[in-house]
Formats: sequence, structure tokens, C-alpha cells
Amino acid sequence: MTRDFTLRWLGFMSLFVIGFGLFVALGAHPSTAGLMAWFADLIFWPLDGAEALAANEARLLAAISGGVMVGWGVTLWLVVTRLLPLDPGLARAMLVWGTLAWFLVDSSGSLAAGASINVALNTVLMLGIVGPAWRIGQVSPRSAS
Repeated sequence: MTRDFTLRWLGFMSLFVIGFGLFVALGAHPSTAGLMAWFADLIFWPLDGAEALAANEARLLAAISGGVMVGWGVTLWLVVTRLLPLDPGLARAMLVWGTLAWFLVDSSGSLAAGASINVALNTVLMLGIVGPAWRIGQVSPRSAS
């Protein structure tokens, strides 16, 4: 994995987090909550239509969660595009430890809520950020490994 590919990949992951945060935030309004309700139904398998995100509390948490994810994605983007070229060690630490902190809290809460499928999805996202970030400083600019 080259450094350029690693940077592009981490930039893509940043944009993915922003996009998913916007998707979650759509659950805050009844007129845009349909896709997020379907996703919640998928997470709480089986698909049975039981999760409607109709309660005010669920819509509030969608707004908060979506906003936090968008903010996290913007932070990831800034770390990758601005800090990483200047201080790769600090950028790596921020990417790895910040992502692991999110992963532990989100996955523990998901298990407590009975949404184990979300832990699997979290694992994919966590590995998509932590794996490449861990290699920062270990790959040369032209490395083919």
C-alpha cells in the first residue's frame, strides 16, 4: 500500500463518515426518516418494519448522532489532509485512538441495545480507518507493498 493510496483511502473514509452522518441525521425529520428507519430495521434483524423512528426521542438521537458523525468525519478529513503531511505521528495517533474510542463505545452500546449487526458494521469501518492509519510512517511514498 503506497502512501498516496493510504492518504486517498483515509480521505474516502472521512467522506464516508460525513455521508453516513448526514444519512443518520435524515432520521430526525418524519418526512426524511424512511431510509434511516429501514436501516434501523436491518440492524435490529429481522426486517419486520418494527423500527419506525417515530418517537421524538429517536428523532432527537438521530439528529445528535448524525451531527456528531459529520463532525467526526470533518475532523478525520482535516487530520488526513492538513495534519498528516506535517506530523504523521500525531495524525496516526489521532486517527487510531479516536477511532478505537468511538468503536468501543458505539459497539458496547450496540451490544447492550441488542444490535449486534451494528458491531459487525462498526468493525468494518474501524478496520477501514485504523488499518491504513496504523501504517502511516511505515510506508514509503513509492512503496508497492
